[in-house]
Amino acid sequence: MKKAYIYIILAAVIFSTMEIASKTVAADINPFQLNFIRFLIGGVILLPASMQAIKGKNIELNRNDCIYFLLTGFLGIVISMSFFQFAILYTMASTVAIIFSANPTFTTPIAYFLLNEKINKKVMLSLAVSLLGVLFILNPFGIHTDMKGIILAILSAITFALYSVVSKMRVARYGSVVINCFSFLAGDIILLALMLISHLPLFDTYQKGNITPLLVDIPIISGINYSNIAVLMYLGVVVSGLGFLFYFMAMEKSSASVASIVFFIKPALAPLFCLLILRETLTTYTIIGIVLILAGAYIMMSNNDHKQGAYS
Repeated sequence: MKKAYIYIILAAVIFSTMEIASKTVAADINPFQLNFIRFLIGGVILLPASMQAIKGKNIELNRNDCIYFLLTGFLGIVISMSFFQFAILYTMASTVAIIFSANPTFTTPIAYFLLNEKINKKVMLSLAVSLLGVLFILNPFGIHTDMKGIILAILSAITFALYSVVSKMRVARYGSVVINCFSFLAGDIILLALMLISHLPLFDTYQKGNITPLLVDIPIISGINYSNIAVLMYLGVVVSGLGFLFYFMAMEKSSASVASIVFFIKPALAPLFCLLILRETLTTYTIIGIVLILAGAYIMMSNNDHKQGAYS
């Protein structure tokens, strides 16, 4: 279990830099293009280790496996991460980070129904305290931001929760490396198809007054230059490669509910990184929220009931 907590901390630190990095290139690169590039890099990096893991487990991938990876890739890469990137465009990066971090609120009930993971009192207390912390950081009575970005961030959190639980269903069969790698690559195949379709004349005609320009003529390579290549590599190698790897390794060593505390630590770290890197100030509400979130994460970590069957 100690290894799971190490993976959780590593994933939380990496994921806490995701919005900052994405925001720096959001104005120059299409959201779908950004997803395609970062997860292509992440998938390629993990491919050698994935092939070795498949060989070590003597797994012969069949049609059902391919369908499964297309499903996880569609949920996690095409849907959730696209909602995430669009949310970055319409509201502050710190707001997206906080809302996205609430996805464990959805992970726990979804895991309860799909994985039959039991929920004890400590888990419920942890979720309640951490969610209260998120609400303090958002400060709903004083927040002034674009509602479109908030809605997109909420949709991203819900679909990522579903992606996490569906991935947990077969993580024992494939291993966390394989789950990450093939979900990334399968999601990229779907993204590439959608990007190519966006160049059809039909979309260009329909664009006028009916569809956002971001969905038309989506570039694949153009727009990448020396000023943003380093950020793209960071998002691909560190965030998409190592970050997701540590997250699923934590899930593999524990449960979907325990691993999800990554996203309760993240909103505590993200504002601090914004303060250090972007020089954003922390409000009193944010500081209170950070304390509550860390308290919720501590409660979850101190819960050892899963050893006696609290989690399946």
